[in-house]
Amino acid sequence: MKALVLLGFLILNPLLFSQKIQSSLKFNRIDGRKISLDKYLSQGPVLINFWATWCGPCKKEMIHLDRLSKKYKNNGLNILSISIDTQRSLSEVKRYVRSKRYNFDVFIDPNQQIFKKLNGNIMPTNILIDRNGVIFWMHYGYIPGDEVTMESKILEVLNQ
Repeated sequence: MKALVLLGFLILNPLLFSQKIQSSLKFNRIDGRKISLDKYLSQGPVLINFWATWCGPCKKEMIHLDRLSKKYKNNGLNILSISIDTQRSLSEVKRYVRSKRYNFDVFIDPNQQIFKKLNGNIMPTNILIDRNGVIFWMHYGYIPGDEVTMESKILEVLNQ
């Protein structure tokens, strides 16, 4: 029975993620400015990464996100890293990001409104969106080696 459920999930999986995201969705940058998703989609695909300062796997994954951002930025890929830390932790988020000097844009979602809207589940959550605003790939959690799969999905969406 478990095998049938798993098989059904694998068959339906692409259909579950083929939803379109509103390109007018607005994100709050760490510096306080609001930017809409369509600004980034006009340049190419977007990888949205939800993380938190209290999440060890998130911090490990961010090293790879930085590398991927540098590697594929000229191909049109934008990585948007969205902290779901509370408003009280904002200074800690800023301090952490400043110390790491990441190459991607950092946003905040202290009430987890965007996280919930995009069906965020566990930390970290990654959502790869194609140029048309359609979810191409989604991944929950991080274990070493996940960055290999992520990079292959990025290459797939860039070559669409």
